Amino acid sequence: MTRASLDKKPHEVAAMFDDVAAKYDLTNDVLSLGQARLWRRAVAAAVDARPGERVLDLAAGTGTSSLPFVEAGAFTVPCDFSLGMLREGKQRHSWMPFTAGDATRLPFADAAFDAVTISFGLRNVSDVDAALAEMRRVTKPGGRVLICEFSHPTWAPLRTVYTEYLMRALPPIARGVSSSPDAYVYLAESIREWPDQPALAGRLQEAGWSRVAWRNLTGGIVALHRGFRPRG
Repeated sequence: MTRASLDKKPHEVAAMFDDVAAKYDLTNDVLSLGQARLWRRAVAAAVDARPGERVLDLAAGTGTSSLPFVEAGAFTVPCDFSLGMLREGKQRHSWMPFTAGDATRLPFADAAFDAVTISFGLRNVSDVDAALAEMRRVTKPGGRVLICEFSHPTWAPLRTVYTEYLMRALPPIARGVSSSPDAYVYLAESIREWPDQPALAGRLQEAGWSRVAWRNLTGGIVALHRGFRPRG
C-alpha cells in the first residue's frame, strides 16, 4: 500500500465502513484475537458513565460501544459518519438515538455532553485537530473526553511482532471473515502511521484539554487517552 492510498476523502472512508458494517463487530473480534471485548470493557470503566449523564459516543458504528454507557444509566448518543453502520445499528438497537455526524463538524450544541468518547475512529477522521476541538466544544466545562485508539507497543520485540501481524497476517485473515477485506488493508496501514502516545497527548493539550493522561492496554497496542475541559 502506498502513502497515497491513505489520503482518502471523507466520503471514501465512509463508503469503506458502509461496506464492512454487516460483519464489522465479528471481524474485529477475530482480528484482535478476542482483545476487542477487553478493550471495550476498559473504555466503559474509564468513561465511568453515571445515571443521568449525557454521553456522546463518536465512531459508534453499530452501537456496540455505546451499550455499556446505556446500561450505566446515561443518555447515550451513538454518532457515526457511515450511514451503513448507522443502518446496521438501528436494525439491532432500534431504540437507540443513532445520529449521523462528522467529527470535525458535530451537529450538537455547545456544552451538550458530560462525556465524549471515541474508540478506534479518531485516526480515520480527516482533520484530527479539528475533531479534538469539536469534542471540547460539545463537552460541558469539567466534562471529560476518552479516546481509545491503536497506538505503539512500548516493548520493542512486541512492536516488531505486532507490525508484522498488521502488514502480513491481518489482510489474509480479513479476506476470510470480512465482507470487504481491502478495507482492513487500509486500516492496517492507518494504524502503523498513527502518532504514538505522547504525540497524541500533546495534540489533546493543544486542543485545549487539561489533565491529559494515557494508559496502555495490551502492552501499548491500544492506549486510552483522557482529558478534561477546563471549568474556567
